[in-house]
Amino acid sequence: MKDNANILDKALEGTAPVLIEFYATWCPHCQRMAPVLDMLQEEEGNRAVIVRVDQERHPDLVERFGVKSFPTFFLMKDGQQVWTDSGEKPLSELKDMVNRFV
Repeated sequence: MKDNANILDKALEGTAPVLIEFYATWCPHCQRMAPVLDMLQEEEGNRAVIVRVDQERHPDLVERFGVKSFPTFFLMKDGQQVWTDSGEKPLSELKDMVNRFV
């Protein structure tokens, strides 16, 4: 799992599903999501790309995706947005979303 805009652009060009989490370092919900995303990376990382985007480091991406709150998730498939939601999510929900588009 990376926090890198270049990786995001390359991932969006691929065929694997891409789960993007926009987060803020000061956000307690985002802090609680970090270990959940680590587990998701462990379990689904060979079938999907998981990218964390720090809103302070990448305000251009926050604007590009229209993010208004943190954490916000986008699931992309073949360069198209197929799901978005915000707030804390259980691992099971994120896994289900990723697996729908593998």
